[in-house]
Amino acid sequence: MLPSTLFLVVGGLAVLVGAIVQSSIGFGVGVVATPVVALLFPNLMPGALLVAATVTPMFTLVREVRHADLSGLGWAFAGRLAGTPLGVWVVAVLSVRGMGLAAGSLVLVALAVTAYSGSVPRNPATLAAAGMFAGLGGTATAIGGPPIALLYQRESGPRVRGTLAIFFTLGTLISVITLVALHQMPERQLVAGFALTPFVAAGFFAAGPLRRYLDGGRTRTAVLALVAVSATALIVRNLI
Repeated sequence: MLPSTLFLVVGGLAVLVGAIVQSSIGFGVGVVATPVVALLFPNLMPGALLVAATVTPMFTLVREVRHADLSGLGWAFAGRLAGTPLGVWVVAVLSVRGMGLAAGSLVLVALAVTAYSGSVPRNPATLAAAGMFAGLGGTATAIGGPPIALLYQRESGPRVRGTLAIFFTLGTLISVITLVALHQMPERQLVAGFALTPFVAAGFFAAGPLRRYLDGGRTRTAVLALVAVSATALIVRNLI
């Protein structure tokens, strides 16, 4: 069944804006588009945006994969593999609303710690923990970027984007495959997700000016601001 015209217009616009943000900062398509799609088209969540979130970083990979922090990604992926089944369990059994409230609150706490201390240590333990929360949150709500982004907030724009692009491409693909294998992703969600891919491509190519602006020493501010917005949006969405 093909998605409705309303979904393509509203959901497509949300994904377009999210893709512009993600192509500039390193994450954002889930942050921007999830509240819109979840509110208006809840039967298409989380699958439609997980598919879009799998495609979005592939464009960045082609451009900036050489800047990625490959050593840190191993620990983050280990955590992601542990967190993904938890996210599937949440989708199948628990209240997604409750999980969304908890995830948003934890991200705000982490952000407050970052603002107080000025940095978050990046080591095997924090990378694995961030990967686990990204896997859990990304699978259940399609918002998994903030935990990893906090750890790389002080890196250059290309390094942040390249690292997150690898993590999101493989991580969201794992989430999609796991949900499909366990029959937790209806066909309509997959079809809707693929229908959003042209908007993803348009967002990437439209992001050039913003990407160059943020690379002039403004990436960290943008990352922290988007983390705050994403956590707040997740909490508000689950309170409504």
